[in-house]
Amino acid sequence: MKSNVGGIDRMLRIVLGLVLIGLTLSGTIGVWGWIGVVPLATGFISFCPLYPLLGINTCAKK
Repeated sequence: MKSNVGGIDRMLRIVLGLVLIGLTLSGTIGVWGWIGVVPLATGFISFCPLYPLLGINTCAKK
């Protein structure tokens, strides 16, 4: 897997994932908040499986 998620994109994914999971645990939103695991995981591993299909790469070129 080649990294395709850049710095800002990565941080936004992690924050969004944590917010959704936090809202679920606090009871503010229902079980759909567990979808926050997806952006959290893709933020931590710096790879989004949907990006290659769409031709997107937010990672800085080396």
